[in-house]
Amino acid sequence: MITGSIFLLPNGTFVVELLVVVIILFLVTKYILPPLNKAMEDRQAKIRSALEAADQARAEADAAGEERAKVLAQARDQAREIVASAQATADQVKAEAGGRGQAEYERIVAAAQGEVATVRQRAIDEASAKIGEIVFDLVSKIVGREVDQNTHQDLISEAVSAINAEAQRETNR
Repeated sequence: MITGSIFLLPNGTFVVELLVVVIILFLVTKYILPPLNKAMEDRQAKIRSALEAADQARAEADAAGEERAKVLAQARDQAREIVASAQATADQVKAEAGGRGQAEYERIVAAAQGEVATVRQRAIDEASAKIGEIVFDLVSKIVGREVDQNTHQDLISEAVSAINAEAQRETNR
């Protein structure tokens, strides 16, 4: 016969081992599990609060994003208005400058035409006087005797008037 222990029958070691396991279980449930459970619950509470804070931050970020989009749209509208106003001002300044330039051009042209007319009249007067003298000298040479200048001054004045009238007709063309 086999002498030894039968595995299925409890012996003294088994009872001691069972007693040790029960004591360890009691100690674990009494002293180790409560702090572990508390730590786990604290950790879960922290995670839960962090998730709630993240959700709240996300909602605030979405609201801020919407607000930012509104502000950006308003800024774009204001920028468009400013650009339109600047364009209108530039067009107005351009038109005013064009008007002033046209007025200045007309003033300069009028002054130049007046100056040209004055110089032309002066040249005609000088030429008429010279022509009168030349005609007088020529007549006196042709006739061969001294012509009385006072007597023939009327002839010279008529010739000068005729030249002035001709010059006036040329100017009016």
